[in-house]
Amino acid sequence: MLVDTELKVRGLDALTKSLGMVEAERFVFLMQRDRMDYTKWRKNLFASLSGEEISRQAMEFAEKKNQIE
Repeated sequence: MLVDTELKVRGLDALTKSLGMVEAERFVFLMQRDRMDYTKWRKNLFASLSGEEISRQAMEFAEKKNQIE
């Protein structure tokens, strides 16, 4: 398990790589500004995907990550 600081650094790095610096900062701002139930929000992240599709995407991600390391 990562310490909090390392998790923050890696998370921001992932957001920056995915969204670019400006959109990553905007995302962080929106997450801090909104008073929301994160647990309910994240349950809808994969609502349109089947369990098989989520599994397939997770395996593809793991393969790519292993290729980079």
